[in-house]
Amino acid sequence: MALECTSLVKVGLVLFVAAHVLPLGSGCHIGLYEMMINEHCLPMFTKDMGTLDQGLWCSWPDTLKPYEELTNCTYVVALGMDCFWPNHVIDRFFMDVHRLYFHGCAATGRLLHDPAVAILGPFIGVPVLVTLLVTALVVWRSKRTEGVL
Repeated sequence: MALECTSLVKVGLVLFVAAHVLPLGSGCHIGLYEMMINEHCLPMFTKDMGTLDQGLWCSWPDTLKPYEELTNCTYVVALGMDCFWPNHVIDRFFMDVHRLYFHGCAATGRLLHDPAVAILGPFIGVPVLVTLLVTALVVWRSKRTEGVL
């Protein structure tokens, strides 16, 4: 907890200095923003992931907290530097994080699959039966000519 507070104080101090060094109205300085997230957010995430066994890196419940802290850190830095969040720097940053830490994770839990037959059956059977019934009704009605002018 003390390390997290120290890191947040460092980030706050650097953001304060950066805000006063950069001219007013300059908006987001992308290069500085990228440097800040690489120097302040990534080391915390690397440390947190280092405490986990590599076999748990693909377990979402185990990596949720470090990943959430990384996301929040990049957001706080963006707010402090008057940058939009998310942006192309963040997209590239998280792609690199995923390439380093989650490249070997299987997507089995997220793959789409067909629903059970008990659910799928009625969605197929009912329209087929209705189509056959309507076709039979049209044929039967076309054979009866009374009432047609």
